[in-house]
Amino acid sequence: MTDGLNPAALAASLRRLDERGDPSALRPSLQRVIEACDQLFDVDGSGLMLTDEHGDLHYTAASDGPGTLLEQAQVETGQGPCIDTFTHDLAVETPDVVTDSRWPDLGRRLEGLGVAAVLGVPVHLAGVCVGSLNLYRARAGAWADAQQPALEKFAEVAETMMSAAIAADRAGEVASQLSYALDYRAPIERSVGFLMGRDGMSQPDAFNLLRSTARNSRRKVADVAEHLLGTGLLPGEERT
Repeated sequence: MTDGLNPAALAASLRRLDERGDPSALRPSLQRVIEACDQLFDVDGSGLMLTDEHGDLHYTAASDGPGTLLEQAQVETGQGPCIDTFTHDLAVETPDVVTDSRWPDLGRRLEGLGVAAVLGVPVHLAGVCVGSLNLYRARAGAWADAQQPALEKFAEVAETMMSAAIAADRAGEVASQLSYALDYRAPIERSVGFLMGRDGMSQPDAFNLLRSTARNSRRKVADVAEHLLGTGLLPGEERT
């Protein structure tokens, strides 16, 4: 199903996932979404990355070993299509992540590991981007136009499951992290905008500076954002 997605198959797959959703078992539910992606989209693997209370993306579910390596390599290098999807709240695709000049460190890490074409779409809660859902193929090549909107439909199922889990307060660590992300995403986004204007930085660079400052100061990224908005300075900066 690489060039055209069967609407009936997509609808049936989404309906089955909705019926099997269990807010008390969020991670297994999200794993089912990933497994269904592989089957419907005829890809080599898929994965889901979600933000934590520090504003960092983490591996949450993957369908196979290379998919897990793709997610882990992006976390460790701080770059990649799924990172950009989350940072910009936009779908991102590449015909070959290994040779894509946007992510040189990631390309070097993934060379020879069986990951080439990657497509990522944002995952939202209450209108806030909290992660990315991605597909990958082992062979390089462009993605069909129909695949992005279909993957976005699948992301909506993951969003429904996460919303139910948070409302039920029965899904443990993942739901707790997502709740924190929802509560503090607004000041984080404002602080990113502040840094962009103050220092002439790009959005990804401003977001990465905020996160690295949080890690170095051993504070949550939301605390760093609120400090910046309140004082005009990052922790450790001095007025000139």
